[in-house]
Amino acid sequence: MTSPATEPRSRFGIRARLLALLLPCILGLLALDSWNDYRALRSLVQDAYDSVMLEAADALRRSVVPAADGALQLDASAAQVQRMFEAASRKTGHLRVELRPQGAAPAAGRLLLGDADLPPPPAGSDGASPVWFDGSYRGQPVRMVALRSTVVDGHGQSFELRVQTAEGTEPRQHAEAASLRQQFFRDARMVVLVILLVWLGVTWSLRPLERLRRSVVQRRGQLPEPLDAGGVPHEVAPLVEAVNQNVASYRGLLDQQSQFLADASHQLRTPLAIMLTQAGVALREKDSTQLHATLRAMVTQIARSRRLCEQLLSLAHANDGTQPPQTSQRADLNAISKDVVLQYLTLAHEKEQDLGWVDAREDAATGDATRPAVPVQADAAELHEALANLVHNAIAYTPVGGRITVTAGVVDGVACAEVSDDGPGIAPARRAAVFERFRQAGDRAGKPTGGAGLGLAIARAYAQRNGGDIVLADAEVGTGLRAILQLPPAPPQAD
Repeated sequence: MTSPATEPRSRFGIRARLLALLLPCILGLLALDSWNDYRALRSLVQDAYDSVMLEAADALRRSVVPAADGALQLDASAAQVQRMFEAASRKTGHLRVELRPQGAAPAAGRLLLGDADLPPPPAGSDGASPVWFDGSYRGQPVRMVALRSTVVDGHGQSFELRVQTAEGTEPRQHAEAASLRQQFFRDARMVVLVILLVWLGVTWSLRPLERLRRSVVQRRGQLPEPLDAGGVPHEVAPLVEAVNQNVASYRGLLDQQSQFLADASHQLRTPLAIMLTQAGVALREKDSTQLHATLRAMVTQIARSRRLCEQLLSLAHANDGTQPPQTSQRADLNAISKDVVLQYLTLAHEKEQDLGWVDAREDAATGDATRPAVPVQADAAELHEALANLVHNAIAYTPVGGRITVTAGVVDGVACAEVSDDGPGIAPARRAAVFERFRQAGDRAGKPTGGAGLGLAIARAYAQRNGGDIVLADAEVGTGLRAILQLPPAPPQAD
């Protein structure tokens, strides 16, 4: 018997599969959270730096006051604001305070403080205040804000006041980069911790399985024993229970095979001893007539031994634990019954017995001989063997001149093949025992038959392999026994 093909072992264990499932999800969530955090942090950083620039611009705007002569000028606080702004911007800040008469050209403006070449606000933003914009100053990217307001000097003349503060973007970028690094290291620690926890958790969970593996390896060469399921995770417990059930089934099969070999050896020992004795007698025999009688006895014994061997092989095949080779084929129980009767007609005639067969088609509504009369979904060869053992058993136990009838049909939705005889029958209390191996009915006819007691065991084994069973019942009239092979009928076929 060839072993079933097994799938190649997966290169990915439980740890790798868990990590392959968890890591993409965790990394995706961390990336999404990191992006959201980065945007929120960037907004916070921008707002913080922008507020410093706006406060400086507003303080400079309020520091423009009229002097004693009525002209507009910056008071003493402007210098302090300038120093504080430059310190806060890390020497990247720039200021510009400019006055221009109301309605005058831009060139008519007067610079009060800061850098005159600081880029002005973009066109179209004259009416807005404050105005935020980005630009480049002296080759460096800068962030700028402009405030516009109208002031009046001591002489009542109106002026347009423009205050600009600018700051290089490098400090902002450094702050954002430092925050990103911290967030990256924090997420990396979390990923490493998840991997470590998964690895340790799986190792801890699989430790009982490693113990089971060692116990199985240590039992090599010994009879299989059930595995100890103590401490095994409940997810794996059904697998251990299934293995234990398989071990119990295998031990039962081993015990059955051991008992079979012991019984077979015992049954074969007796005919071999008899033939050995007969051969010794034949070697010493001088009379040819007696010699021929001894040889005929040896031939009879050899024939019995041959049938015993055939029955042992049939029983081993019927109990090998496999399914019939073609369970989908359809067989006609009526035709099988006829073939078995024809096979055993000669043996029945030797005992002057009336062996007959009743065709199920005689009571059928149709006379179509091409359609099965009693269709079953089973292996025809195995059903033939089962029914042959029932007929042979009936011939062996029915006395000379007895009557044996084989019929087939469907009774109460069950396909049946019945072998009935008018022999002494079997007591109901002993019918279960006769299906055991090497157990003979013995007293059916009041005499031993010389059989091995395997016929009914073989018949039941083949019937059960095909989804059926053997039932023993009393004769409907008088004494006798009915051995009924019961099988589920085959489903109807479409025309």
